[in-house]
Amino acid sequence: MTGLQLTNGAPGARILGFGSYRPRRRVTNHELAETMDTNDEWIQARVGIAERRWAGPDESLLEMSAAAGGKALAASGLDASEVDLVLLASASLPRPIPGLAPEIAHRLGAQRPGAFDLNAGCAGWCYALSAAADAIRSGSARNALVIGGERLTDYTDLTDRSTAVIFADGAGAAVLGPSDTPAIGPVVWGSDGDQSSAIAIPEGEKAMSMAGQAVYRWATTRLTATLLTAMERAGVGPEDIDVFAPHQANLRIIELMAKRLKLPESTVIARDIVRSGNTSSASVPLALAALLESGEARSGDLALILGYGAGLTFAGQVVVLP
Repeated sequence: MTGLQLTNGAPGARILGFGSYRPRRRVTNHELAETMDTNDEWIQARVGIAERRWAGPDESLLEMSAAAGGKALAASGLDASEVDLVLLASASLPRPIPGLAPEIAHRLGAQRPGAFDLNAGCAGWCYALSAAADAIRSGSARNALVIGGERLTDYTDLTDRSTAVIFADGAGAAVLGPSDTPAIGPVVWGSDGDQSSAIAIPEGEKAMSMAGQAVYRWATTRLTATLLTAMERAGVGPEDIDVFAPHQANLRIIELMAKRLKLPESTVIARDIVRSGNTSSASVPLALAALLESGEARSGDLALILGYGAGLTFAGQVVVLP
């Protein structure tokens, strides 16, 4: 395991375990082609998605997020009573108040933890991961549960091929704890609010709109520098990265970023989007959990992660996998 270098001498935080929940229903491109003007070749050529998961009536955001959180707790070896901070990152909350994080914490058996929801679009889980790691480093929390959960189909026009072929549902989670050796690098985050309308649910409407070409140009021209800075602040270079797991928005963006970063051929590149679609804030933890479950990634690997999306927000950092 390669250690990360933190220049401020702060104590460390690390990921102890991942958990995930994927809805039961698989929706293929061929199924979508039956109800809209699209086809498998068109979808795979543009975004790389072959199928996605859509939640059923009994798979609420609360149910999916709690399931993922419970699996992460089991993987971490901690009891829920040892968790004193619970964060839920989501861009598809079913209500303004109350937040879901306190309810999730109660359902899992956490004892009066700090708990709140966070919406930073598709960058949400990476934002929440960094906030939780900082809370552990500062002593505000000892162990934290960080969940990214989405039911994007609640806010998607399922007859609109520009969005319905892309967005999907699911939840991914990680448990964080203290570490003598830093294992979560400094976050490089920010926003370009001048383009905040590029991905939005306009006021008074219920369905998401997205300027796909504008987002593609922004992601492919602005975010490579974010990843390079994240590696620099962590004290590592592209040659040290074992796993590259950016937000699963578009397979073409992922492949172009990997090429521009000049990652070695041995680097495992997350391509969970092919089978899961774009699950917004859930996509990075879902992808990492899948790679660990399959054995493509291993404990101690260095992973370069990146979340980006509505806002336009972004957050990149290097982490050591549990």
